[in-house]
Amino acid sequence: MKNIMKPLWQYRQIFLRSEVDRILSLSMLFGALMVFVRILYTGERGYLFLLWNLFLAYIPYFISSWLSRTPSWAAYGRKFALVFLAWLLIVPNTFYILTDLFHLGGHAGAPLWYDLALIISFAWNGLMLGILSIRQMEKIVALYLPGKTDWAFLYPVMVLNALGVYIGRYLRFNSWDVITNPFGLVSDIAQLVWHPWHYREAWAMVICFSVLMTLVYTTLKKISKLIW
Repeated sequence: MKNIMKPLWQYRQIFLRSEVDRILSLSMLFGALMVFVRILYTGERGYLFLLWNLFLAYIPYFISSWLSRTPSWAAYGRKFALVFLAWLLIVPNTFYILTDLFHLGGHAGAPLWYDLALIISFAWNGLMLGILSIRQMEKIVALYLPGKTDWAFLYPVMVLNALGVYIGRYLRFNSWDVITNPFGLVSDIAQLVWHPWHYREAWAMVICFSVLMTLVYTTLKKISKLIW
């Protein structure tokens, strides 16, 4: 029993390490409960995919939090570069959940207001996980780019985030396609880059979402400094 309880306790510590982690865990638990209540009420599992999307959104936050608590890794350029690259490939999963609002009204059986609250809950959690993860990584990158994190880190990351959201939503690629289908992924991205006018609607979405996410991130960052 002791051997079982010890890893369970360590697992609990991952989610409840700080006050922010506790609030995030409570918020994510609320969203998960809403999904299960909907399943019990309607008998259908239409929104169960939101749990998987939220899990994928948590991974980049877990990585950036781990790096923040493990300065020895951040201090080694090569090790940090590998972890940063992995983080960069999956951090779009946090903002991707915002586009799950497209599914509103797509599954009957529950009141529309309930489905709205359900999807907004997951979109909010994804947004917070993304903003917090980027903020943690920005602080670490500042060790390598002092005073240059705005133009050298934040803006490129937000553009790549928006591009990742488009690739996931419309081209239907996943983060692991970097390994399982790299040629297909690179080919489709190359088409976007080489024929920007043909894919002008795609680039319009990328620009719009990158500006929106940058404004949200910057606003919350400034507000936190003013209030706290």
